[in-house]
Amino acid sequence: MAGPPAMKQATDFWEKTVLFIDGEAIVIDKPAGLAVHPGSRTPESLEDYLHHLRFGFKRLPLPVHRLDRDTSGCLLLARNPKAHKAFQRAFEEKRVGKTYIAVLDGVPAEQSGTVDLALAKTSTAEAGWRMVPDAAGRPAVTHWRVERVRDGRAVIVFTPETGRTHQIRVHASEGIGIPISGDPVYGLGRGPMLLHALSLTVERGAKPPVEATAPLPPTFISAGFGDVLDPIETPPERAGSQT
Repeated sequence: MAGPPAMKQATDFWEKTVLFIDGEAIVIDKPAGLAVHPGSRTPESLEDYLHHLRFGFKRLPLPVHRLDRDTSGCLLLARNPKAHKAFQRAFEEKRVGKTYIAVLDGVPAEQSGTVDLALAKTSTAEAGWRMVPDAAGRPAVTHWRVERVRDGRAVIVFTPETGRTHQIRVHASEGIGIPISGDPVYGLGRGPMLLHALSLTVERGAKPPVEATAPLPPTFISAGFGDVLDPIETPPERAGSQT
């Protein structure tokens, strides 16, 4: 597994991943390389470490949604069954705001756009399963904009309206036409996948919303994109310049 070895050793590691916490919710900054749920190819998962995230509660917190194993960033956990149902309903009613940031293996022709491309699951014995565009599949809509361009690669901020499996990854490769850097399924798979769940907001009626933003992960920093969310400095005007 590609996640930090410290996660196996100490509650302190998991405390540092917490971005938001109250009596109903916890939002953690999930490390890349760790699946949310176990599977045939991911026997180790976040479920093995939920006991580190009880913080005085007897019940284990439960993930409300998923992030791909190689995607880092904001993941919502519910601290009791009632909250879990309420948060699931918020996702179903589209009262959840999510933004992702990714580095693409190229630069789109446009500065922004919307990908409206239905998706379906397909599987072969040779390649395993993947998601593909399919007019008869489940509707999927993703808005995107270019945040920065560097060394022939674009940093994109994605705002999905729907939450289909691998949605952003397929919408990048098939909708925009350029895969996410490091994507092992829909791209070239060279290096770590540079996709990060940047922010999450969940409305709770009269209660304050759940809000969290996850800092850019080490993979972005190592790839030279650790500063892409910093404001772009405007050079000072030279003396005598005219407006």
